[in-house]
Amino acid sequence: MRQQNKPGSGPSQRQLRVGELVRHALADVLSRGDHLDPVLAGHMITVPEVRMSPDLKIATCYVMPLGGKDLRPVIKALAANARMLRAEVARRVELKSVPDLRFLEDTSFEEARHIDALLRSPEVARDLSAGPGETETDQ
Repeated sequence: MRQQNKPGSGPSQRQLRVGELVRHALADVLSRGDHLDPVLAGHMITVPEVRMSPDLKIATCYVMPLGGKDLRPVIKALAANARMLRAEVARRVELKSVPDLRFLEDTSFEEARHIDALLRSPEVARDLSAGPGETETDQ
């Protein structure tokens, strides 16, 4: 019996390793720019992360065009060319079966910007300026 990931346990080492292999292969395919699709050929696309399903049959690829321009058309073009991209990944990665590719917007830059804004807020700056174990009333 095959063990599945428990909720909240995070990805297995195998999922992480295969995801990274797929990410490198997909980034290589997209960086070459020899696509028939004009939308893909006209954009530099980064692939910051690929998350694998527990059974390694689905690869969720988080992508972002350079500068964040034309995100929706780029994701639509990637989805339309997923079969061709999967075949190219299969040539570069030696796996028993190559996963189906799904494409989503990478929001990590947006999340980092939000966290940075929170850390710069006056409330957080005030709390950080108080020493460890001190409260505002202790000062």
